[in-house]
Amino acid sequence: MAKPAPQFSPELANHYSKRMVVAFRYGSLAFAGIGAAWAVIFAAIGWWSVVALDIAIIVSGLTIYVLIRRGHLASGILATQASWMAIVIIMGLLLDVPTAEAPRVSHLYLLVVAALGYLNYQREKSRAQLALIGLCLLAFIVLASAQLDSAYVVVMPDWLRSGGTWANTILATILLAVCIHAMQAEFTRKDKFSRDLMAALWNEEFELVYQPQVDLSQNTIGAEALLRWNSPKRGPVSPLEFIPQAEELGLMTAIGGWVLETGCRTLADWGKNPQFRHLSLSVNVSASQLMAEDFEATVRDTLVKTGANPRQLILELTESVLVTDIELVIDRLNALREMGIVIALDDFGTGYSSLSYLRRLPIDQIKIDRSFVQDAVTSPASATLVKNVVVMSRDLGHTVLAEGVETMEQHLLLARFGCVQFQGYFYGKPMALADFGQRIGDEAESAAHAPGQVLSRKS
Repeated sequence: MAKPAPQFSPELANHYSKRMVVAFRYGSLAFAGIGAAWAVIFAAIGWWSVVALDIAIIVSGLTIYVLIRRGHLASGILATQASWMAIVIIMGLLLDVPTAEAPRVSHLYLLVVAALGYLNYQREKSRAQLALIGLCLLAFIVLASAQLDSAYVVVMPDWLRSGGTWANTILATILLAVCIHAMQAEFTRKDKFSRDLMAALWNEEFELVYQPQVDLSQNTIGAEALLRWNSPKRGPVSPLEFIPQAEELGLMTAIGGWVLETGCRTLADWGKNPQFRHLSLSVNVSASQLMAEDFEATVRDTLVKTGANPRQLILELTESVLVTDIELVIDRLNALREMGIVIALDDFGTGYSSLSYLRRLPIDQIKIDRSFVQDAVTSPASATLVKNVVVMSRDLGHTVLAEGVETMEQHLLLARFGCVQFQGYFYGKPMALADFGQRIGDEAESAAHAPGQVLSRKS
């Protein structure tokens, strides 16, 4: 059975409040409704060329509504701006040419479009968005300052032109006021979110969950510690939402330090139990955290403080570290490896990695990004890419772990390519520490009753 169109996708919640999503959705319907109203008026007069423009307005509004309803809010907003800008410019050149009796007013909508663009730029910074804002403001200046006569001007009756002048001025002013209110509401929301995030660390609202990592026989060999925020006010907050904000606020060093210490305490506890002693623990490290001057000392002090075995600790770095000072990165990683720590390059293939970086960086493990893993079964090109990454990594002396494995078919294919470590929902979702402990206990009990048995999970 087909899935219904999402009313509010989780991805949208990462950048937009639900109120904003609803406002944009029904604003696009209002846009289409305005076009329909004008289409009726101009159809009654018999101006079919103008009706065609109104139909374009209707189609634009409905298209934007569909995009937003399906969860593509960023694309919907960019489409809104581009279509509104084009329609307003056409109106200003052909329908709303200033006369002695009536000024041009349609260009006021360009201020609305620019304000909408600025609001979107605060969430999704992009060159395309900046270009649209600039074009809107430039078009506004030109239409406000120049006569711009055209041989294709549509001359309207005085009553229609006068009514349209008042209607467009009122509507543009209302929309601009709504945009200003939306900006204020969004900035207030962001400020509150920042304050809540800053308080979360001191109020002990963060926790770690553990996703199993397994070997070829699907026996658990370790886990990745994943950060979660359970806010008393907001409920569970997605890492995709709060981690970028924490980076902007300069909190990732403090939060990362808490993650490292908590993970090392867990690793130290595992070392005291024979059933857990073989397990490794992967902890994510941000680029800002790695580049902090005291990071090496922090890691060393944390290991001493907690008593964790550094050889069972894996520090995962994303490819974003490669855009920083590469020589300093290499020095930092070498210092960490001298402590006995394992270094992993996470999400390999999605960022800035190259053969020269792989050759130079002192890393021990490469984690193939889930996007390649999930496409490998259905795409020969992706399968070849994954196979080559595995072979190349092994030739360079790196262990390869495949992320995002969800089916037995993917597991068998990756194993055939030479991959020996795996992580994904097929083996287990991120779980609380107690549940992870129960899993290891169950494995130990199964091994005691059936030595040599290969475990198979479909979690």
